[in-house]
Amino acid sequence: MLLRSIALLLLAGLGAAAHAAAPGGAQLYARNCASCHGVKGDGGIGVPLALPSFQAGISDDYLRQTIRHGRPGRVMPAFPSLGAEEVEAIVRHVRSWNKGPAVAYSPASIVGDPVHGKQLFGKYCVACHGANGEGAKGTGVTFSRPRDLPIMAPALHNPGFLAAAPDAMIKATLMNGREGTPMQSYLKLGLKEKDIDDLVSYVRSFETQPLGSSAAMVEAETPVIIRESPYDLNTTVERVKTAVTTHNFFYGRVQTLEYGMTPPASENPKQVIVYFCNISLLNQALAIDPRVGMFLPCRVSIFEKNGKVQVMSVNPKVLSRLFNNSELNQLCEQLEQSYTAIMEEATL
Repeated sequence: MLLRSIALLLLAGLGAAAHAAAPGGAQLYARNCASCHGVKGDGGIGVPLALPSFQAGISDDYLRQTIRHGRPGRVMPAFPSLGAEEVEAIVRHVRSWNKGPAVAYSPASIVGDPVHGKQLFGKYCVACHGANGEGAKGTGVTFSRPRDLPIMAPALHNPGFLAAAPDAMIKATLMNGREGTPMQSYLKLGLKEKDIDDLVSYVRSFETQPLGSSAAMVEAETPVIIRESPYDLNTTVERVKTAVTTHNFFYGRVQTLEYGMTPPASENPKQVIVYFCNISLLNQALAIDPRVGMFLPCRVSIFEKNGKVQVMSVNPKVLSRLFNNSELNQLCEQLEQSYTAIMEEATL
């Protein structure tokens, strides 16, 4: 009996220790959310979660659904790997910035006239939310823009938003606006409650309409582009440098793959990286999503092994999916074509 009691106490102690070691909401938020939403919820690439009008207008369930499903094709990713308790911990942490009572919304549908709602949407909403509800362009952050400015208008024609936001929440936002952002109260703009019901009905109709190309993600056929070279490594490097300039990039530098990670004498000279750049494309990419900077400048790797030389690079199309930002689609397709042309020309 004594041994059994000791065993139970040990198990209880281990359970308590494991519980204490589990990350809390603040840690989970810092790890998964702060880089976009700000350490204190002041926003940036993501919504300013601590904004009082945002806190007053959204429910806990809206936060849960948004964390779980994200916004496909936009910057907000889904977090399917987080457990239910972890999601709840993040929700509680975000709610710690709330100065007022939590709001809950009825899941009931609002009946309105979507045809009239579409007309109103064209008059009052498209300037910020886009002609098809695809949301504002870009991330809302540039190198000259403070992170604490209001967010870009969200995508309403988005399965993640439509799954998270009940009709009653959309209606409340339209009626009350969102102080501290460009979103105004539509009642103050002169609309009647019936008009707002019609707008809600039109927004809800997006669920039955196919997403426009702006929200569709580009699929990369392969995450890596690879070409075999018939030349030795040094000749291949020179041919890549020439091809880079032919395709309107300027050559930057060549360095070994291990540069800076091992003493120079230990670097493998048969594994090198060629860096190059196009300033115009660079500025376009950073204007759309500053996180692209992690993959800049452009580069291709050249490896020689067992007498064979390969030229390879990350497929730029991967970036739009990696960053969950469909606005990168067109630019990434253009870059993929340029990378492929450079590598093929160098290995002809």
